[in-house]
Order: sequence, then C-alpha cells, then structure tokens
Amino acid sequence: MKVTIDGQTIDVEPGTTVLQAARMIGGSCVPPTMCYYSKLKNTGGNCRCCLVEVSKGSDKDPRPMPKLQPSCKTAVQDGMEVKSATSERAVKARKAITEMLLINHPLDCPVCDQAGECDLQNLAYNNKENRSRFVEQKVTFSTEDLGPYISLNKNRCIICYRCVKLADQLTPERIHGVMNRGDHAEISTYIKNSIDNEMSGNMIDVCPVGALTDKTARFDSRVWFYKPYNAHRSCTKCAGKATVWMFGDHIRRVTGRKDENREIEDYICNECRFDHKDPKDWVIEGPRKFEKFSVINVNNYTKPVKKVDLNMGELPEKGRPQDREKISMKSFPYDAEELKELNS
Repeated sequence: MKVTIDGQTIDVEPGTTVLQAARMIGGSCVPPTMCYYSKLKNTGGNCRCCLVEVSKGSDKDPRPMPKLQPSCKTAVQDGMEVKSATSERAVKARKAITEMLLINHPLDCPVCDQAGECDLQNLAYNNKENRSRFVEQKVTFSTEDLGPYISLNKNRCIICYRCVKLADQLTPERIHGVMNRGDHAEISTYIKNSIDNEMSGNMIDVCPVGALTDKTARFDSRVWFYKPYNAHRSCTKCAGKATVWMFGDHIRRVTGRKDENREIEDYICNECRFDHKDPKDWVIEGPRKFEKFSVINVNNYTKPVKKVDLNMGELPEKGRPQDREKISMKSFPYDAEELKELNS
C-alpha cells in the first residue's frame, strides 16, 4: 500500500496507521503525540494532538475527508494523501489543542521535575503559543502519594490514560484509574490504595507531563545538569537495560531507555530503578542516544556538529593592519585627524 504524507510517498503494510507511516518517513511530517504509545496496546485517540488533513481518501475513493483525522487511529488506504505539517487547518487545530491542554495545567515549570523532558512543554514551545484566553479560575486538586515511590500531582495531569494502560498490561492488578467524568475527571487510586508492585515505576516514564514523579529524585536537580548514560545489569525480574542519570560520579536517578519518539524500549523493574544507584552496580555502555527535540538536547554532546567554514577572506577575519595597531594600544595614539573623525 502506498501513502503520501506531505509530498513524500512510502510503501506500508495493511493496517498501518498514518502516524506509524509518518514516523517511518521522519522529519517534520511526524505529528506530535501526548496519549499514543506504540509499546502499549489500545492507546491513542484521547488528546487529538496528532490531527492531520486527509486530502485524498484512496485511489478507489479519492474524496477528501471533510474533518481532520487523528493520525494515531486512522488506518492507511492505498493511494491515500495526507497533509500534516503542510496543512494550515491541522497546524491551527494542534495549536488550539495545546491551548486547551494548558487551560487548567499550572505554569509551574520552574519547580516541576519534568521540565526539560516534558512533552507538553515541547509541544507548546514548538507551536509558539505563549498566550491564553482563559481568565477563569483553574481546576485544582490536592497532591497524592501513590505508594512509596510515586507522587501524583493531579494539577498537571492531562488524562492521557498512558499510566492506566500500562498498569492494565504490565502489572498483575490495577488499583488506580480515572475517576469521575468531564472536567471533574482525575487520576486516583481506589479507596486510597497504595500502588506497590514490581513494575509500577514505569508509570513515571510513560507520563508525558509532570503528573507522576519519582519520589526518590523529587526536587533533586534539573535534568540538564545530569549526564545520561545507557547501562545494563544482570536482573532476574527485567531486561536490566536502563538509562542512568549521573551527576559527577553519582547516579541520581534511573529510568527506562527511550527511543527517538520518547517511548520506553524495555520496561525495568522497581529494583533496578530505585534500589541500585551505585555506579558499581551497572555496566556503563556510553552516552544515551540522541532523541527528538527537547530542551535537554540543546548542545547535546551526542549530536553530530558540522564544522562551519566562514570563507570570509583575510580582511574581515584579521582587520586592517592600522586598526589592529590602534585598538587598545597606548603606544600608538590617534593623530589629530583621527581624533577629529571620532569626535564628529
């Protein structure tokens, strides 16, 4: 099956979604996502951040789809043509979705532990939307402790369902979920239960915002002060492959390895995540691979940097000999004519 996204054509297997096809192409045509997670089943369709314009349905039915479609739930048809970054309608709708997500989301980036690796922060920055028309009072919730390792700040939660889907598919029993409906919806545990199972820490990694945070590294430091390294260890509960975030010779926190779409490659157990923060417990493989744009990747040492050749010639680079002698050199004072030009 052939699909064209922003003028780029690719062959895909039947059942591939538009988002998956866009990720195969890469570049600016890849729509942003907040709720979709390829490593989990039945995710997507909640946040509407990945809306695209289908300008041609297929070769059999070339009519365009009248409404914008969520790319994470729209299956590719043979001959389909899609506009993502080149669609003014889609870009405008994504900006509107970003504004809606920020209606009740607190602007507490200076104190939020997720700052620097927050998908919502990156989405707002890329959309260049720094204004809000919302003047009413924000809906607020109290902070909850979801067990010995996880802290829940429900004010930052965008109800993406990632942590709920992960608990359904990765943990033996789920004791938390979305309570209430509409603008009163909130993530919470059933009857104040405590989330304490071997894989619960992965909920922190899949959360796209700062709603679920690691209590062992909470308010410790900013992520851009750390050096992330891929590391592994022998573990009987998980693959033992993780990313260790080091400050000097100390491991401050441990997370799962993420790919270029910021999705976990291998889930890790709580023992690897919380109990092994001694560098001797890990085999350091090297710096973490560069992922898609984020604040912490600015001037990242793993990003290849091309040497810039100015080719400006001798005059701009070195200046005139008489000027080099005059500047900041008391032994070569200005003459009367030069002083007259400076004072005029």
